[in-house]
Order: sequence, then structure tokens, then C-alpha cells
Amino acid sequence: MSLSLAFHGAAECVTGSCALVEAGGVRFLVDCGLFQGSKSLKSLNHDAFPFDVTSIDAVFLTHAHIDHSGLLPKLVRAGYRGPVYTTRATRDLCEVMLADAAEIQEGDVAHLNRRNQRRGIDPVEPIYTVADVAPTLRLFQTVKFGELIEPLAGVQARWWPAGHLLGAASIEVVVMDDGKPVRLLFSGDLGSGRQPLLPTPDGPVGVDHVILESTYGDRSRQDLTPEARRQVLAEEMRQAKAAGGPLLMPTFAVGRAQELILDLLAVMRDEPELATEIFLDSPLAIEATDVFLRRGWNVEAEENPYLELRHAPRLHYLMRPQESDGLERLRDWHVILAGSGMCDAGRIRRHLKRLLWRRETTVLITGFQAAGTLGRVLLEGRRLVRIQGDDVRVNARIREIDAYSAHADAAGLVAWLKARQPVGGKIFLVHGEPDARLGLAARLVEVGIDAKAIMAPVLDEAFVLSGTEALGSETPRRLTSGLAGRPDWRNGRAEFLGDLNEALQDAPDDATREALIARLLEALKPPGPGG
Repeated sequence: MSLSLAFHGAAECVTGSCALVEAGGVRFLVDCGLFQGSKSLKSLNHDAFPFDVTSIDAVFLTHAHIDHSGLLPKLVRAGYRGPVYTTRATRDLCEVMLADAAEIQEGDVAHLNRRNQRRGIDPVEPIYTVADVAPTLRLFQTVKFGELIEPLAGVQARWWPAGHLLGAASIEVVVMDDGKPVRLLFSGDLGSGRQPLLPTPDGPVGVDHVILESTYGDRSRQDLTPEARRQVLAEEMRQAKAAGGPLLMPTFAVGRAQELILDLLAVMRDEPELATEIFLDSPLAIEATDVFLRRGWNVEAEENPYLELRHAPRLHYLMRPQESDGLERLRDWHVILAGSGMCDAGRIRRHLKRLLWRRETTVLITGFQAAGTLGRVLLEGRRLVRIQGDDVRVNARIREIDAYSAHADAAGLVAWLKARQPVGGKIFLVHGEPDARLGLAARLVEVGIDAKAIMAPVLDEAFVLSGTEALGSETPRRLTSGLAGRPDWRNGRAEFLGDLNEALQDAPDDATREALIARLLEALKPPGPGG
């Protein structure tokens, strides 16, 4: 057998999507995404790729989200010169998303190096820079949904609508193994099929192996109509206004921001007492909105539903940092949307730093928060968090709406896979944390999928495939199994330091504080001989 499949990202975790397929002398990647989450996971972005970059013949890209596309400039920087196949909308979104990612990395590294210099730590380099983006974009070749192409000798590929994001696709790949065709289907990220602004997820029937995302594999969401969803949002807006301060919304800049703004505007039209100024404080979201205005035509609805974003009187686009700084002067009721959606980068961190301690603030989270991210920590109820090295008390109201998720829930994932039947070989569950994968596997067994056909690859695990079988092979692993999908010791350190500061503040007197510090110092001493 000459066909192999390796998972170099989005295995045991949700981010860093990257699969390597080798067949008949050619090698190609499906996605090349950025890792997000714990610092142990994000450190992989700085390491060398676990494969020979110069041996890669092509990249097939499912969609533009940074956890699927974000390491493409690094790939090019490392010597890749082959094509990147994807849809036109994905290419246009990548143009703004990759440039934004590069700017964030350069800014974050500059900030980190200033801190490291004070600590006597050697400087670090960004993963890539803005200069690496243009050479990457020149490699893009666009495809149409439903068009069968032959990008490499002996390889055919077709992009199917995934309903997750503008331009997002599932990718069907046909490769030859010992003279016989083997059909692989990479789901990419799947939409719920209930998003009014996106097409219904689709795909072929009767493939051999399916690589299936499992982000929400362990949960089902309430099936809300667009009208009901806006009612839920309206209630959150009423409570935020009653609290007396701003509504701060950490927002994924591509897709989520545009959808939320359309609903905010609709609520304000229906309930004028909730009307206020909306500030989109995300250069990426602003530039992405231009793409949605150009490429957002919905074939099923026969309209471009994003056109309202062109001239909305209460909507303010903040491109320059000085405009963002001006929000510090605002009080009372207003709405701020800022990236990133998981609160780990971008302008949202500054807003959280200045607003979390205020009881009148409401923070409304509307998307998935990976393990180890600041957004997950807030949802878990931490009352003291660290932002850019500073402790910040959480007095704000932390709220969540999951009706805006661009991912299918467990029921949607099961329904999509059932529609692809029969699947002759294996179902690889990726792009999900451990509990999500276990939950989805159990649901698939309940609907008649053979448990032996369900695979849960770990990071960097590889398989040799035939039409029906998948045999694991020994490969070097960059992380210990189980570490990718959970917080690491650095998250534990931040939590410990927060708890320590609280304990010292709450202690009744200095003698108690000194005794606590003495016990901790004693615990740090190395054990003596024979200890």
C-alpha cells in the first residue's frame, strides 16, 4: 500500500488543522493552520514543520479561518513554492486575514521582546512577517464549488459547500492506491445548516474514508430560528443596558462579526429603546466586511444579505489605534466588537484590561473558546485573570450565547455523516477536544456506525490506508498524548499566581501573609540527600 495520511494539527485539539496525504509519489497538505490555545500548543507554531516542506507538491485549503490557513506564510518562508487550491472567496478573505495575522505577530513579538529584554531573556522572532504574505497569495489558485480538478498526477479533487463561512468547503479527494481509486472526504469545518446567510452543507455519497470535525461533538444546541436568536440577543442587550455600562463582545472577525452586527442592527430597529452606537474595533473585520460585500451573494436566498453593512448610521468602523483609544472616554450604554474571538490576541485584550474590573460592564461571548485561552478562563468563572502580564479583577458580567456558532452541533455532525453513507472505511474524528470526540463517537455508534470504524488520531499520528483499512504507523510526536487538548503548566502558573495574590490580599494580617510566603518558599527548596 502506498497511501498514507498523517495528522499534524487539529488532533486532540481544535486548532492547527493540517493533514498530510502521500500517494503515488506525490504529497499534499489539506490546510496549514495556526495553533491556538495553551502556550505549549502555540509554541508549535514556532517550531519547524514535522515534514520536509520542499517535498510538498500542493496545498488544498478548506477555508480562511486562521486555524486552517494561518501557517501558509510560514510554509512559504520555509521554501514551499507549489500551488494553494481554494475557492475565490477563501482566497480574498485570506488576503486580509494573513496580513492581519502577520501584523499581530509582529506587534506581539515586539511587546514580548521588550518584556524579555527587561528580564534578561533572548529576543524571539515572529513566525512570519507582513513581507511573507504577498508571496504566499501569489501561489493561490481558485476553484469553483462542484468543479472536479486534477491538481496533481493521479489526484482528483472537488470542493463542496460546507456552510461554515463565506467560501468554506469540504474537500473530496480521489487518489490511486495500487491502481485502485480511494476516495477521501475532508469535512473541513461544517456549518449547522441553519445559518440564514450561508449555504447548506453538502458533500458526496459513498466515500472510502471521512475526516470529520468534532468541535461540538459532545453537545446539542437549541435550534433557534433567526428571529428567536435575535430575541435572545435582545434580552442580553437589555440586561447589559440595565447594568449601566458597555456591552463588550469578543468577536471572530470573519463571519461572526458581520452576522452579529446585522442582528444588532435588526434588534435596534425593532426595539428603539436599545438603540446605541456600535463600534467595530477590528481592522481585520472591517477589511473582511469589504470581501463579504463583494462575495456575499447567497445563491439559495438570491441576495447578498451583508449589503446593509455598507451604510449603517450607528455602525462605526475603527481602523486606527487612536480611534480605538478614544473608546476609553465613553461611559454608559454602547456596544464594542473587537477581535480576537478567543480573547488571546488583538484589541480585545486592551478592552478587557480596562473594563473587566467594572461591575457595569457586560462581556458577551458568542463563539468556541479553546482550552487554555483567556475566553475559556472567563467562561469557567475565574475572578482574577492575567492580561499581558497584569492581574485584572473580573467584576464584569460574563455571558454566553452559543446560537451564533458557525459549527454544526453533535446532531448536525451526525446528520451530515449519515448523508454521506455508505462510508466503506474509517471515520477520523479531528478538530475537537477529547470530550467532544468521545461524545461524537458515542453518538455515531448510537446511529449504527461500527465503533471499530471510528478513529481518534493523536497529534502527528500517521496511518497507512487502503480502501477499507487504516493501519497506524510509528511517527515522532511533538507533544505528549493528551496535552494538546487541555491547559498546560503555564495556565496553572497564572491560576496559582492569581490565587496567591487573592490569598495575600484576603489574609487578616501581615503575620499570616508572611507565614504563607514562608511555607511556599520552604516548598520550593530542593530535597536534601535521600529526600
